[in-house]
Amino acid sequence: MIRWIRRTAAITAAIVLQLYGTTAYYAWKLPDNYYIQTGSTLQVHTIFPLSAASVPQTVQAAAGEGSITETASLKLFGMIPIKTVEIQEIDTPMLVPCGEPFGIKLRMEGAMIVGLERVETRSGQRCPAQEAGMQTGDIIQSVDGKEISSNQALQQAIEDSGGTPVTVTYTRGEVSCSCTLTPAYADDDNRYEAGIWVRDSSAGIGTLTFYDPESGSFGGLGHPVCDTDTGDIYPVGSGDASSVTITQVVKGVSGNPGMLQGEFTDSAPLGELLCNNRCGIFGTLYHNPSEAEAIPMALKQEVETGPAQILCTVSGNEPQAYDVVLEEIDYSGADNTRNMTVCVTDPALLECTGGIVQGMSGSPILQNGKLVGAVTHVFVDDPTRGYAIFCENMVRYGLCGS
Repeated sequence: MIRWIRRTAAITAAIVLQLYGTTAYYAWKLPDNYYIQTGSTLQVHTIFPLSAASVPQTVQAAAGEGSITETASLKLFGMIPIKTVEIQEIDTPMLVPCGEPFGIKLRMEGAMIVGLERVETRSGQRCPAQEAGMQTGDIIQSVDGKEISSNQALQQAIEDSGGTPVTVTYTRGEVSCSCTLTPAYADDDNRYEAGIWVRDSSAGIGTLTFYDPESGSFGGLGHPVCDTDTGDIYPVGSGDASSVTITQVVKGVSGNPGMLQGEFTDSAPLGELLCNNRCGIFGTLYHNPSEAEAIPMALKQEVETGPAQILCTVSGNEPQAYDVVLEEIDYSGADNTRNMTVCVTDPALLECTGGIVQGMSGSPILQNGKLVGAVTHVFVDDPTRGYAIFCENMVRYGLCGS
């Protein structure tokens, strides 16, 4: 009898520990907020059944969204509380999955400092910008009140100073700053200089993820365009989405990611680039780039591990569908851009590219008739695998501007 009691107690303790561990795991792994289709209820795919019970509290949603966010309690087996989450009803957007390549031509508001250098003067070496407290990554907006929109404009403003101190306004992150800079006369170049290298534009190739036929908006890449020298997200003043034809594929191998190589066409721009943030590049297109029909955007809790397809272009400008597997899904929201691990399984794509290559960023992922996300990164040591972003995050943080 005593042995039976001890065994029962041990089993009970093990079950309690298992439940505690499961509860803690779900509390850490599951996100704090969800979108759901208007009129539906929250359903979360987990091994153990979860339910969402409304609590008597509501909070106003983010400004401009025009709806109310409900508060709910996620419970294991309908009894054990896991965490409180926010649920917002939306009309799930219908988006056209693309996969076409496009050219990215970005122009910033101002000129970004990408390097500092010393100027050789008669009295020795100086770096005027560094002396004034400026750093790489700062974006110069004006010099003595004159707007700076290009490298040439900055050089002219420094030259026109004649060596007298000038007031430079610039941004560092989200902070607006100003400083007094005294240009140095460079003996070798016979002109006044600030001791900086700047960049005012950028160009590259990516893949269109989706097009919204109602608004004319689009999203692509699934990750930001970053400056090659500073690593900072490139601030957009203006830009164009251009037509591109893929001409060659450099196949990826372990330790050396491949790439798509293409040519910008001379035709008119496809549209305007308006936003470049951590979830991709966004703007408007002058016409629908694809003949595909619009399909529903998948909410993050609808995405499952298992078979899926990606749309991408590896020759010319016509996308094709290729088989992949979604191996892991991170619902936690800890990283808005690396939500899924994707493995390319399609023999044709593996033969052509070796898997995921540079230029395929933004390739849409389809599963169960819905647009679930986009490819964003390749694993350097295994080009058959890479990361992907939820389409929900691209819409939420890109098109919605949150």
